[in-house]
Amino acid sequence: MTFLDWLARGSQKIWQVLPLNPPGYGNSPYGCLSSFAGNPLLISPESLMEEGLLPPDALETPPRFDATRVDFAAAAAWKESLLRQSHRHFLAQARPELQNALDSFLNAPEQSEWLDDWSLYVAFKHRFNQTEWSSWEPGYALRKAAALTSARHELSNEIALHKYVQFLFFRQWHQLRDAAHARGIRILGDVPIYAAGDSADVWAHTDLFQLDAAGNPTVVAGVPPDYFSATGQRWGNPLYRWDQMAQDGFRWWIERVRANLRLVDILRLDHFRGFSAYWEIAANEPTAVHGQWINGPGKALFDAIRTALGSLPLVAEDLGFITTEVDELRAAAGLPGMKILQFAFEEEDSPHLPHNYEPASVVYTGTHDNDTAKGWFENASPVEKAHARTYLGCAAEEIQWGMIRVAYTSVADMAIVPLQDILGIGNEGRMNRPGQGENNWAWRYERTQLTDDTADLLRELATVAGRA
Repeated sequence: MTFLDWLARGSQKIWQVLPLNPPGYGNSPYGCLSSFAGNPLLISPESLMEEGLLPPDALETPPRFDATRVDFAAAAAWKESLLRQSHRHFLAQARPELQNALDSFLNAPEQSEWLDDWSLYVAFKHRFNQTEWSSWEPGYALRKAAALTSARHELSNEIALHKYVQFLFFRQWHQLRDAAHARGIRILGDVPIYAAGDSADVWAHTDLFQLDAAGNPTVVAGVPPDYFSATGQRWGNPLYRWDQMAQDGFRWWIERVRANLRLVDILRLDHFRGFSAYWEIAANEPTAVHGQWINGPGKALFDAIRTALGSLPLVAEDLGFITTEVDELRAAAGLPGMKILQFAFEEEDSPHLPHNYEPASVVYTGTHDNDTAKGWFENASPVEKAHARTYLGCAAEEIQWGMIRVAYTSVADMAIVPLQDILGIGNEGRMNRPGQGENNWAWRYERTQLTDDTADLLRELATVAGRA
């Protein structure tokens, strides 16, 4: 049974995914090497084999991977080897229809904004042993015209490989999206607010970021101390030059949203409060404790996006230190916000309790930054546990299903549940620990965990709640 078939059996209508771009430091999908390129690790070797895009013996002896945790280094090495094989195989004997499809992809206007820069950037990364672009030879790092022209000739084969890899990613993802639509399932994507310092975006658009002459950030992004960390979160991403972006009508952001909506049906805007005001940290500060709030682009950005692209299916991730100004910006942009049930039991009559929701909202049992529902409850305070059990009306061992039930039956327009909660997994299934740079994003489920009984229970809840 495929994952989409399982969702369809459970009458689930929305599948939320993490950002689909190539992850960078710490394998984080929120610190990607590109805001436009697709993640090669998501390319299916089996699908390549079915389309004749791998040699017949390429998958005869696949490596054995841990079924419950991702070994990113091993998976990336194996996948890169397969993709290089696929490219050689394609060059040697591609069918005419596949060659035409590749040509159409390379020449489509959708790729004109980013593909050349991305393929050259990643070719340089390969040449310079994955070092950051600011450490490359100055002609390459600072994008001197003569140096880039020479490099495009010298690295032409490597550049062609990475363009081909993007062709594969987009081809397969669109096939997957079509399969989801055929089952009545929409995909909810995710756009990180910031770009990674070591990314094709920053390298190709240094004028849009607060950098010094060598390409290093002068100030970086993060959030002050909060629920997740006593020292805040120092993300390290370079901050935008919003004044510079405004001069061309926020073109880079418009193209970023446009590109993501070619992949998904709805977009969650990560760290929405940063569009109102963001936490600026000097680049030489080791933590996020010392920083200052700086005004963001505000309504002007969303007016520009709406003028260019029309009314869009966006969701605001309005968590953290939320002010009246953030709420007013979300309302002015016409975006639903998020409610998190794990936050609902810390105080009396919390805005995260379902009876306080407005329909224009999206409720979650927890997000990728939270513990699982089961793990959260096991570590909650006695007061929180008592409040949760009284409100949810369930036994401690059924806490995740109590949360799922009230999420589904709330007035929120959308209810999203992490797969770990549906499967009843504890702390060992946590996806991310904010402020911890390593050992995140590695949880995996096994296909045998997607049972008919669980899908039927989801369908029953969705039907009773009017969400089927």
